[in-house]
Amino acid sequence: MEHHKPARKREVETLVPETPFFCSWSGGKDSALALFHAIELGASPRNLLTMLIETGDRSRGHGLPVSVIDSQARAMGIPLMTRNASWEGYEGQFKDALDELRELGMTHGVFGDIDLEGHREWVERVTSERGMKAALPLWKMGRGELLAEFFAAGFKAMIVSVKDGVLDKSYLGKELTPSVVSEMEAIGIDAAGENGEYHTVVTDGPMFSYPIGLDSKEIVSRDGYHFLSVIESQ
Repeated sequence: MEHHKPARKREVETLVPETPFFCSWSGGKDSALALFHAIELGASPRNLLTMLIETGDRSRGHGLPVSVIDSQARAMGIPLMTRNASWEGYEGQFKDALDELRELGMTHGVFGDIDLEGHREWVERVTSERGMKAALPLWKMGRGELLAEFFAAGFKAMIVSVKDGVLDKSYLGKELTPSVVSEMEAIGIDAAGENGEYHTVVTDGPMFSYPIGLDSKEIVSRDGYHFLSVIESQ
């Protein structure tokens, strides 16, 4: 009888104090918590990197106005780098940004992935191909642990997109709270939204010098999602 050895578990890259890094920044809860973890480990945040749509007016993942992303960066005092890209040109533009970040002295990228193996493989590959390393501080964290830590750290976040047919549009504009998370879990939704069930925008947290005020506008539906358009409060 043939015996197969279990697949060797690949270790996730760890950060040591003073490591100069950039954070892949969506503006949402997972990238914020990953950044928080990296800072708590003593690593040195040098830049945020956000990928935008071709026109450069909103983020590719969460559909956030670039002005809101910029407001987050200013509230945290971390420089923001952006690249405009189609999905087809995404990797090329991402690598172009990595080249610039490496030239600025960064050795690592911090990413907020939790357990999607394909995402981990991609970020590890593209960073490696540009002479950098990928750190995933949230990798394999339990959903409850992740969210409990997010709330305990003092983060505030608003739900700004929901997947059509998965989560009702009435959740748009709601603050992400433990009770809202419980509601999602009760209807079988991944509480962390790792499969795109919902996305958030972080408005306050331990790295923020001041909270970001946002006003809701209209709901826009595209690509199987409902997005809440938000702007900074005047």
